[in-house]
Amino acid sequence: MICQKCKKNQATIHLTQIVDNKKITFSICKECAAEMGFHSPLDNVPFPLAEILSGMVQGQILRKDTEPLPEMTCPGCGLTFEAFSRQGRFGCGECYSAFRPRLEMIMRKLHGSSLHKGRLPVADEDHSQSIKEEERLESELRKAIETEDFERAADLRDKLKTIREADLTSKDG
Repeated sequence: MICQKCKKNQATIHLTQIVDNKKITFSICKECAAEMGFHSPLDNVPFPLAEILSGMVQGQILRKDTEPLPEMTCPGCGLTFEAFSRQGRFGCGECYSAFRPRLEMIMRKLHGSSLHKGRLPVADEDHSQSIKEEERLESELRKAIETEDFERAADLRDKLKTIREADLTSKDG
């Protein structure tokens, strides 16, 4: 969307105001917003998620009982996982897929699980079934590991990997 004020730059700031029960939206570029005196109150405030992620990633990297984690880079935007952990924001839509293995570790630490337990948005039936199958396999994998049935665990791990790769392929294609 083009800036409604200068009509030149890309609008990156969207202002919404309600006057007399009527919603008014105004989309402007950063330069025009600065001219008008608008700025985000959070401009110079560090993003708390970045600090949390940075601490978790550093803790994982500095642990002596594990090998150092290899550097990951998003193929879409070139963002490194280290840069993501500092700023707490993805560079593009591909970052989640690129950083998935490390994000799962972080989600398990934050939430106790890397699986979504709440309601799902209305989506196509195939994707919903894939998510349910992935959750079922994760649960079975945990049980197999607890009961030390490592042959079954390896089989379940391979099935999970296949499902996850299929999900990534379907998103790309």
